[in-house]
Amino acid sequence: MLRFILQRLAVLIPTFIGITLTAFIFIHLIPGDPIEVMAGERGVSPEKYAELLHAFGLDQPLWKQYLDYIWQLLHGDLGKSFVTKQPVIEEFFKLFPATIELSLSALIFAIVLGIPAGIIAAVKRGSIFDHSLMTLSLTGFSMPMFWWALLLIVTFSGTLGWTPVSGRISVMYFFDNVTGFLLIDSWLSGQPGAFKSAVSHLILPTIALGTIPLATFARQTRSAMLETMGEDFIKTARAKGLSPFRVTVLHAFRNALIPIITVIGLQVGVLLGGAILTETIFSWPGIGKWMVDSIFRRDYAVVQGGLILIATMVITVNLTVDILYGLIDPRIRKKGH
Repeated sequence: MLRFILQRLAVLIPTFIGITLTAFIFIHLIPGDPIEVMAGERGVSPEKYAELLHAFGLDQPLWKQYLDYIWQLLHGDLGKSFVTKQPVIEEFFKLFPATIELSLSALIFAIVLGIPAGIIAAVKRGSIFDHSLMTLSLTGFSMPMFWWALLLIVTFSGTLGWTPVSGRISVMYFFDNVTGFLLIDSWLSGQPGAFKSAVSHLILPTIALGTIPLATFARQTRSAMLETMGEDFIKTARAKGLSPFRVTVLHAFRNALIPIITVIGLQVGVLLGGAILTETIFSWPGIGKWMVDSIFRRDYAVVQGGLILIATMVITVNLTVDILYGLIDPRIRKKGH
Protein backbone atom coordinates (compact mmCIF):
# COMPACT_ATOMS: atom_id res chain seq x y z
CA MET A 1 0.00 0.00 0.00
CA LEU A 2 2.90 2.36 0.81
CA ARG A 3 4.40 1.86 -2.65
CA PHE A 4 0.99 2.53 -4.21
CA ILE A 5 0.74 5.86 -2.31
CA LEU A 6 4.32 6.89 -3.21
CA GLN A 7 3.64 6.25 -6.89
CA ARG A 8 0.62 8.54 -6.72
CA LEU A 9 2.64 11.23 -4.91
CA ALA A 10 5.37 11.11 -7.58
CA VAL A 11 2.81 12.04 -10.24
CA LEU A 12 1.94 15.21 -8.30
CA ILE A 13 5.34 16.85 -8.90
CA PRO A 14 4.92 17.53 -12.68
CA THR A 15 1.25 18.28 -12.03
CA PHE A 16 2.13 20.99 -9.51
CA ILE A 17 4.72 22.51 -11.88
CA GLY A 18 2.08 22.60 -14.61
CA ILE A 19 -0.36 24.32 -12.26
CA THR A 20 2.09 27.05 -11.29
CA LEU A 21 2.98 27.68 -14.95
CA THR A 22 -0.68 27.80 -15.96
CA ALA A 23 -1.56 30.21 -13.16
CA PHE A 24 1.37 32.47 -14.04
CA ILE A 25 0.56 32.54 -17.76
CA PHE A 26 -3.16 32.97 -17.15
CA ILE A 27 -2.87 36.11 -15.05
CA HIS A 28 -0.37 37.73 -17.43
CA LEU A 29 -2.66 37.12 -20.39
CA ILE A 30 -5.43 39.21 -18.81
CA PRO A 31 -5.53 42.65 -20.48
CA GLY A 32 -4.78 45.59 -18.26
CA ASP A 33 -2.02 47.00 -16.09
CA PRO A 34 -2.19 46.43 -12.31
CA ILE A 35 -0.41 49.72 -11.61
CA GLU A 36 -2.92 51.71 -13.67
CA VAL A 37 -5.83 49.84 -12.07
CA MET A 38 -4.54 50.70 -8.58
CA ALA A 39 -3.97 54.32 -9.56
CA GLY A 40 -7.52 54.71 -10.84
CA GLU A 41 -8.64 57.80 -12.72
CA ARG A 42 -6.07 60.05 -11.07
CA GLY A 43 -3.21 58.14 -12.67
CA VAL A 44 0.47 58.27 -11.70
CA SER A 45 3.50 60.11 -12.96
CA PRO A 46 5.99 58.22 -15.16
CA GLU A 47 8.55 58.30 -12.31
CA LYS A 48 6.08 56.88 -9.79
CA TYR A 49 4.89 54.30 -12.32
CA ALA A 50 8.46 53.06 -12.85
CA GLU A 51 9.00 52.99 -9.08
CA LEU A 52 5.87 50.89 -8.45
CA LEU A 53 6.69 48.62 -11.38
CA HIS A 54 10.08 47.90 -9.83
CA ALA A 55 8.65 47.50 -6.33
CA PHE A 56 6.29 44.75 -7.49
CA GLY A 57 8.96 43.12 -9.67
CA LEU A 58 6.93 43.67 -12.83
CA ASP A 59 9.82 45.29 -14.70
CA GLN A 60 11.64 41.94 -14.89
CA PRO A 61 11.39 39.55 -17.87
CA LEU A 62 8.52 37.07 -17.55
CA TRP A 63 10.85 34.08 -17.21
CA LYS A 64 12.62 35.71 -14.27
CA GLN A 65 9.30 36.68 -12.67
CA TYR A 66 8.22 33.05 -12.93
CA LEU A 67 11.45 31.68 -11.42
CA ASP A 68 11.26 34.22 -8.60
CA TYR A 69 7.70 33.17 -7.94
CA ILE A 70 8.65 29.48 -7.85
CA TRP A 71 11.44 30.33 -5.40
CA GLN A 72 8.89 32.09 -3.17
CA LEU A 73 6.54 29.10 -3.36
CA LEU A 74 9.32 26.73 -2.32
CA HIS A 75 9.72 28.86 0.80
CA GLY A 76 5.98 28.81 1.49
CA ASP A 77 5.46 32.41 0.40
CA LEU A 78 2.53 33.12 -1.91
CA GLY A 79 3.29 36.83 -1.97
CA LYS A 80 1.27 39.86 -0.88
CA SER A 81 -1.78 41.44 -2.42
CA PHE A 82 -0.99 44.48 -4.57
CA VAL A 83 -4.12 46.19 -3.22
CA THR A 84 -4.40 45.31 0.49
CA LYS A 85 -0.67 44.63 1.06
CA GLN A 86 -1.73 41.60 3.13
CA PRO A 87 -0.17 38.12 2.65
CA VAL A 88 -2.21 36.08 0.15
CA ILE A 89 -2.19 33.03 2.41
CA GLU A 90 -3.77 35.02 5.27
CA GLU A 91 -6.51 36.47 3.08
CA PHE A 92 -7.22 33.05 1.59
CA PHE A 93 -7.69 31.24 4.88
CA LYS A 94 -9.69 34.13 6.30
CA LEU A 95 -12.27 33.73 3.51
CA PHE A 96 -11.90 29.98 2.96
CA PRO A 97 -14.33 28.89 5.73
CA ALA A 98 -17.16 30.65 3.88
CA THR A 99 -16.39 28.70 0.69
CA ILE A 100 -15.97 25.42 2.57
CA GLU A 101 -19.29 25.96 4.34
CA LEU A 102 -21.06 26.54 1.03
CA SER A 103 -19.29 23.78 -0.92
CA LEU A 104 -19.70 21.21 1.86
CA SER A 105 -23.39 22.05 2.21
CA ALA A 106 -23.84 21.65 -1.55
CA LEU A 107 -21.94 18.35 -1.53
CA ILE A 108 -24.02 16.95 1.35
CA PHE A 109 -27.20 18.15 -0.37
CA ALA A 110 -26.16 16.38 -3.60
CA ILE A 111 -25.08 13.13 -1.91
CA VAL A 112 -28.08 12.82 0.41
CA LEU A 113 -30.56 13.28 -2.44
CA GLY A 114 -28.63 12.04 -5.47
CA ILE A 115 -27.26 8.66 -4.35
CA PRO A 116 -30.50 7.28 -2.82
CA ALA A 117 -32.41 8.51 -5.88
CA GLY A 118 -29.97 6.68 -8.15
CA ILE A 119 -30.29 3.47 -6.12
CA ILE A 120 -34.10 3.56 -6.22
CA ALA A 121 -34.08 4.32 -9.95
CA ALA A 122 -31.84 1.29 -10.57
CA VAL A 123 -34.05 -0.99 -8.46
CA LYS A 124 -37.18 0.32 -10.20
CA ARG A 125 -35.68 0.36 -13.66
CA GLY A 126 -38.19 1.27 -16.38
CA SER A 127 -40.74 2.65 -13.89
CA ILE A 128 -42.24 6.14 -13.91
CA PHE A 129 -39.89 7.09 -11.08
CA ASP A 130 -36.89 5.98 -13.12
CA HIS A 131 -37.91 7.90 -16.24
CA SER A 132 -38.84 10.99 -14.21
CA LEU A 133 -35.55 10.95 -12.33
CA MET A 134 -33.49 10.64 -15.51
CA THR A 135 -35.41 13.52 -17.08
CA LEU A 136 -34.94 15.74 -14.03
CA SER A 137 -31.27 14.84 -13.68
CA LEU A 138 -30.61 15.62 -17.34
CA THR A 139 -32.39 18.95 -16.90
CA GLY A 140 -30.42 19.74 -13.76
CA PHE A 141 -27.13 18.81 -15.38
CA SER A 142 -27.83 20.89 -18.50
CA MET A 143 -29.13 23.98 -16.72
CA PRO A 144 -26.71 26.95 -16.70
CA MET A 145 -25.82 27.68 -13.10
CA PHE A 146 -26.12 31.46 -13.38
CA TRP A 147 -29.62 31.16 -14.86
CA TRP A 148 -30.69 28.63 -12.22
CA ALA A 149 -29.32 30.81 -9.40
CA LEU A 150 -31.14 33.91 -10.70
CA LEU A 151 -34.35 31.88 -11.11
CA LEU A 152 -34.10 30.73 -7.48
CA ILE A 153 -33.59 34.33 -6.32
CA VAL A 154 -36.53 35.64 -8.33
CA THR A 155 -38.85 32.84 -7.18
CA PHE A 156 -38.00 32.27 -3.52
CA SER A 157 -36.57 35.67 -2.55
CA GLY A 158 -38.40 38.08 -4.86
CA THR A 159 -41.84 36.50 -5.39
CA LEU A 160 -42.36 34.35 -2.29
CA GLY A 161 -40.07 36.21 0.10
CA TRP A 162 -39.00 32.99 1.83
CA THR A 163 -35.22 33.41 1.72
CA PRO A 164 -32.70 36.29 1.75
CA VAL A 165 -31.21 37.46 -1.52
CA SER A 166 -27.53 37.62 -0.61
CA GLY A 167 -24.91 37.54 2.12
CA ARG A 168 -24.23 34.99 4.86
CA ILE A 169 -26.29 36.37 7.76
CA SER A 170 -28.53 39.31 8.60
CA VAL A 171 -26.79 42.57 9.56
CA MET A 172 -28.79 42.51 12.79
CA TYR A 173 -26.46 39.95 14.36
CA PHE A 174 -22.99 40.63 15.70
CA PHE A 175 -20.76 38.03 17.34
CA ASP A 176 -17.18 36.79 17.32
CA ASN A 177 -16.18 34.56 14.40
CA VAL A 178 -14.48 31.85 16.42
CA THR A 179 -14.28 29.23 13.67
CA GLY A 180 -15.16 31.25 10.56
CA PHE A 181 -18.08 28.89 9.88
CA LEU A 182 -21.20 30.96 10.49
CA LEU A 183 -23.43 27.94 11.14
CA ILE A 184 -21.20 27.00 14.06
CA ASP A 185 -20.44 30.53 15.25
CA SER A 186 -24.10 31.62 15.13
CA TRP A 187 -25.05 28.52 17.13
CA LEU A 188 -22.34 29.20 19.73
CA SER A 189 -23.30 32.86 20.00
CA GLY A 190 -26.58 31.99 21.69
CA GLN A 191 -28.31 34.95 20.03
CA PRO A 192 -31.97 34.16 19.27
CA GLY A 193 -32.54 33.84 15.53
CA ALA A 194 -28.84 34.01 14.54
CA PHE A 195 -28.55 30.33 13.56
CA LYS A 196 -31.85 30.47 11.69
CA SER A 197 -30.66 33.52 9.77
CA ALA A 198 -27.39 31.79 8.82
CA VAL A 199 -29.29 28.71 7.59
CA SER A 200 -31.77 30.77 5.58
CA HIS A 201 -28.94 32.62 3.82
CA LEU A 202 -27.29 29.29 2.96
CA ILE A 203 -30.31 27.58 1.38
CA LEU A 204 -30.41 29.13 -2.10
CA PRO A 205 -26.63 29.11 -2.73
CA THR A 206 -26.52 25.47 -1.63
CA ILE A 207 -29.30 24.47 -4.02
CA ALA A 208 -27.80 26.48 -6.90
CA LEU A 209 -24.31 25.01 -6.40
CA GLY A 210 -25.46 21.48 -5.56
CA THR A 211 -27.92 20.88 -8.40
CA ILE A 212 -25.40 19.76 -11.04
CA PRO A 213 -23.54 17.40 -8.65
CA LEU A 214 -26.90 16.01 -7.50
CA ALA A 215 -27.88 15.16 -11.06
CA THR A 216 -24.44 13.67 -11.70
CA PHE A 217 -24.55 11.49 -8.57
CA ALA A 218 -28.03 10.22 -9.40
CA ARG A 219 -27.13 9.23 -12.96
CA GLN A 220 -23.77 7.69 -12.03
CA THR A 221 -25.24 5.75 -9.09
CA ARG A 222 -28.03 4.37 -11.26
CA SER A 223 -25.56 3.33 -13.97
CA ALA A 224 -23.13 1.69 -11.52
CA MET A 225 -25.95 -0.10 -9.69
CA LEU A 226 -27.45 -1.48 -12.90
CA GLU A 227 -24.07 -2.82 -13.97
CA THR A 228 -23.44 -4.43 -10.57
CA MET A 229 -26.93 -5.88 -10.20
CA GLY A 230 -26.41 -7.89 -13.38
CA GLU A 231 -23.38 -9.70 -11.94
CA ASP A 232 -23.50 -13.40 -11.02
CA PHE A 233 -22.80 -12.83 -7.32
CA ILE A 234 -25.98 -10.74 -7.04
CA LYS A 235 -28.00 -13.55 -8.62
CA THR A 236 -26.39 -15.96 -6.16
CA ALA A 237 -27.27 -13.69 -3.22
CA ARG A 238 -30.89 -13.57 -4.35
CA ALA A 239 -30.95 -17.36 -4.82
CA LYS A 240 -29.81 -17.75 -1.20
CA GLY A 241 -32.95 -15.95 -0.11
CA LEU A 242 -31.31 -12.75 1.15
CA SER A 243 -33.63 -9.80 1.65
CA PRO A 244 -33.88 -7.24 -1.19
CA PHE A 245 -32.46 -4.56 1.11
CA ARG A 246 -29.41 -6.69 1.96
CA VAL A 247 -28.82 -7.59 -1.67
CA THR A 248 -29.18 -3.98 -2.83
CA VAL A 249 -27.27 -2.14 -0.10
CA LEU A 250 -24.69 -4.60 1.24
CA HIS A 251 -23.85 -6.39 -1.99
CA ALA A 252 -24.76 -4.29 -5.05
CA PHE A 253 -24.13 -0.80 -3.66
CA ARG A 254 -20.87 -1.76 -1.96
CA ASN A 255 -19.45 -3.09 -5.22
CA ALA A 256 -20.70 -0.03 -7.12
CA LEU A 257 -18.85 2.37 -4.80
CA ILE A 258 -15.68 2.86 -6.87
CA PRO A 259 -17.26 4.75 -9.80
CA ILE A 260 -19.45 6.66 -7.33
CA ILE A 261 -16.45 7.71 -5.23
CA THR A 262 -14.69 8.73 -8.45
CA VAL A 263 -17.53 11.07 -9.35
CA ILE A 264 -17.68 12.51 -5.82
CA GLY A 265 -13.95 13.25 -5.96
CA LEU A 266 -14.24 14.91 -9.36
CA GLN A 267 -17.20 17.01 -8.22
CA VAL A 268 -15.08 18.67 -5.53
CA GLY A 269 -13.27 20.55 -8.29
CA VAL A 270 -16.62 21.36 -9.90
CA LEU A 271 -17.94 22.70 -6.60
CA LEU A 272 -14.91 24.92 -6.01
CA GLY A 273 -15.12 26.19 -9.59
CA GLY A 274 -18.88 26.68 -9.38
CA ALA A 275 -18.47 28.48 -6.07
CA ILE A 276 -16.77 31.34 -7.93
CA LEU A 277 -19.94 32.02 -9.93
CA THR A 278 -22.34 31.21 -7.08
CA GLU A 279 -20.53 33.46 -4.60
CA THR A 280 -20.53 36.31 -7.10
CA ILE A 281 -24.28 36.03 -7.74
CA PHE A 282 -25.24 35.69 -4.06
CA SER A 283 -22.56 38.13 -2.78
CA TRP A 284 -21.18 35.29 -0.67
CA PRO A 285 -17.89 36.51 0.90
CA GLY A 286 -15.70 33.52 0.05
CA ILE A 287 -12.63 32.84 -2.05
CA GLY A 288 -14.69 32.70 -5.25
CA LYS A 289 -15.84 36.30 -4.96
CA TRP A 290 -12.38 37.26 -3.71
CA MET A 291 -10.81 35.77 -6.85
CA VAL A 292 -13.26 37.52 -9.20
CA ASP A 293 -12.64 40.88 -7.50
CA SER A 294 -8.88 40.29 -7.72
CA ILE A 295 -9.08 39.57 -11.45
CA PHE A 296 -10.84 42.89 -12.02
CA ARG A 297 -8.16 44.63 -9.93
CA ARG A 298 -5.34 42.78 -11.80
CA ASP A 299 -4.03 41.66 -8.42
CA TYR A 300 -1.52 39.15 -9.79
CA ALA A 301 -0.37 37.71 -6.47
CA VAL A 302 -3.91 36.99 -5.27
CA VAL A 303 -5.06 35.35 -8.50
CA GLN A 304 -1.92 33.22 -8.81
CA GLY A 305 -1.93 32.23 -5.16
CA GLY A 306 -5.67 31.53 -5.14
CA LEU A 307 -5.47 29.33 -8.24
CA ILE A 308 -2.55 27.36 -6.82
CA LEU A 309 -4.23 26.82 -3.44
CA ILE A 310 -7.52 25.72 -5.02
CA ALA A 311 -5.73 23.41 -7.44
CA THR A 312 -3.70 21.94 -4.57
CA MET A 313 -6.88 21.12 -2.69
CA VAL A 314 -8.41 19.46 -5.75
CA ILE A 315 -5.23 17.42 -6.22
CA THR A 316 -5.35 16.40 -2.55
CA VAL A 317 -8.94 15.22 -2.92
CA ASN A 318 -8.07 13.23 -6.05
CA LEU A 319 -5.12 11.64 -4.22
CA THR A 320 -7.45 10.71 -1.38
CA VAL A 321 -9.83 9.13 -3.88
CA ASP A 322 -6.96 7.10 -5.37
CA ILE A 323 -6.02 5.85 -1.91
CA LEU A 324 -9.65 4.93 -1.21
CA TYR A 325 -9.62 2.89 -4.43
CA GLY A 326 -6.77 0.85 -3.05
CA LEU A 327 -8.52 0.36 0.27
CA ILE A 328 -11.81 -0.70 -1.31
CA ASP A 329 -10.39 -2.92 -4.05
CA PRO A 330 -6.99 -4.64 -3.43
CA ARG A 331 -6.76 -5.43 -7.16
CA ILE A 332 -6.09 -1.75 -7.85
CA ARG A 333 -3.14 -1.78 -5.44
CA LYS A 334 -1.66 -4.77 -7.27
CA LYS A 335 -2.03 -3.02 -10.63
CA GLY A 336 -0.29 0.01 -9.13
CA HIS A 337 2.72 -2.18 -8.27
